[in-house]
Amino acid sequence: MQRPCSTTLIWHLSQAALAGRDIYIDQKHRNALEMRGILDQIVAHPQGIDPATFAEVQRYTKYFWINNGPYNNLTARKFVLKTTPEAFAAAAKAAQAAGATFAQSEETLDAMLKRLEPMFFDPNFDPSVTTKAPPPGKDILTASANNLYAGGVTMNDVKGFTEKYGLNARLVKANGKLTEEVYKIDGRYSKQITEIVRHLNDAIPFATEPMQNALRALIQWYRTGEQSDREKYDIAWVEDKASPVDTINGFIEVYLDPRGIKGAWEGLVFAINPEKTKTIKTIGDNAQWFEDRMPYDAKYRKSNVKGIIANAIDIIVETGDSGPVTPVGINLPNDQRIREQYGSKSVSLSNILEAYDKSTPGTMRGEFSWTPEEAQRGMKYGSLADNLHTDMHEVIGHASGQQAAGFKGTPQQAIKEHFSALEEGRADLVGLYYLADPKLVELGIIPAADQDAMVRAEYEGYTRNAIVQLRRVREGTTIAEDHMRNRQMIVRWLMANTKAIEQRTRDGKTYLVMVDPKAFRDGVGTLLADVQRIKSEGDYAAAAKLFDTYGVHFDPKLRDEVVARVDKLNLPSYSGFVQPKLEAVTGADGKITDVKISYPLDLTTQMLEYDGVKR
Repeated sequence: MQRPCSTTLIWHLSQAALAGRDIYIDQKHRNALEMRGILDQIVAHPQGIDPATFAEVQRYTKYFWINNGPYNNLTARKFVLKTTPEAFAAAAKAAQAAGATFAQSEETLDAMLKRLEPMFFDPNFDPSVTTKAPPPGKDILTASANNLYAGGVTMNDVKGFTEKYGLNARLVKANGKLTEEVYKIDGRYSKQITEIVRHLNDAIPFATEPMQNALRALIQWYRTGEQSDREKYDIAWVEDKASPVDTINGFIEVYLDPRGIKGAWEGLVFAINPEKTKTIKTIGDNAQWFEDRMPYDAKYRKSNVKGIIANAIDIIVETGDSGPVTPVGINLPNDQRIREQYGSKSVSLSNILEAYDKSTPGTMRGEFSWTPEEAQRGMKYGSLADNLHTDMHEVIGHASGQQAAGFKGTPQQAIKEHFSALEEGRADLVGLYYLADPKLVELGIIPAADQDAMVRAEYEGYTRNAIVQLRRVREGTTIAEDHMRNRQMIVRWLMANTKAIEQRTRDGKTYLVMVDPKAFRDGVGTLLADVQRIKSEGDYAAAAKLFDTYGVHFDPKLRDEVVARVDKLNLPSYSGFVQPKLEAVTGADGKITDVKISYPLDLTTQMLEYDGVKR
């Protein structure tokens, strides 16, 4: 067997991650790849284009690249071009004259632009990619513009229909009949999946033996699409406990689907950071201690927590559902049965967390803090406390709890459109609850002298975020993104049911002020007990009531105030990341001898290279 080689392994895994990018873009909207093709060609051929029009196309295209389509990654709302269809068409024709090549078909450029005009310019056409609070006359599927369903599939259509391929198939209605288009080789997305598999195969000789087993299992799932093969892959991936390099590749998270069933494609490649892994590993090693003391009914606790593998990682490449806008922590697999029987892997994206911290200006914290002392505490302890909360969210949050005895099916199927937000809320609550526990001092995770200040800083920051995050939702009066829903739900529930948080005003500005850490933690424990019960019993009605009351709706006047305050400070609503550039160095025999890594920090160049477009 060939000796494992990390650099060559990283190269092949990264190529596999890049090979699947178009899958997720197509999942976001049926026209998204066509739209990207037009935008890429205009940006790559600016000669002769009106400067003002070109500047607007550049702005829109960067949003499109960062969000993998024409919808805001956090709000699910469509963004549009702020120019005229005529000016856009003139730009496309100028680009064509400068050498741009548009999709080749019998359709003319003018006809294609006219057909796609509503997607580029009309905010009311397919306005939301994922809608869990639909307008009158529509349900969550017909009101959502994503490409996970086709032919006008409704919630009534799926009642009584048995989906053989939940995660990895598009559900299509034709002539009144539902069929599943399976994502696999010789199925839907066969071209992209074939390339992914080719690169995964190339990676196998350079991987550790446990990772080889996982990669082979992943390839088999891509070949057959069968759930049994997906389960074998999940198990093999969890059983790879020590490989220094790892990958996540496949149809995984279900946030894009309003039903919480269909998996969005993503690809990540990362290396374990041994220096930063100590804290998260310590939490994982003591998971049973935390589980035994959860503030919910003992019948929902695991008596034997299975192998939680916890690591801090450095991200190398993120594509699809995980990039350029990225998570900060991941816990997989999502299959509850696999988690309970075989365990899970939790990772904290250490270099992402560091980058976010360094790129967030202190003016944001200061603007929404009630006192200078609160702002200073956040500056000193906020990053450490937030990172620790993320670690506990992933390791003892998502990995905790079990379904009620006799529960049938999956919690996703039972809780439907509220499951993802409920699960994120559950994990957040676990982290918030245990942040104040003396056990963290005993384990050497927090210095005793700093714990109270760290707890207060995290509770204050979490509270502030309930209004600060409204800067991201610049239209409408509802929150669509599940993580944002969960955070608002927790804070608003605490405000309604405890004396931990006060809403105050000063100089016409609104503040949420955490005033009692003990009341905050006690309230978190009470809410966590109820949230765990809802998940364990699959109580859809209780989940719907919880989020409709506290997590979905907000006062647009408060949002407008927050937006004005943030815009005055010239602060961004959210961030995306440019990936490192990897270049293979080959010898005379064509084999890879090394991999060069560089950091171009040029989004336009990187995206055009990824899309195969030459300037």
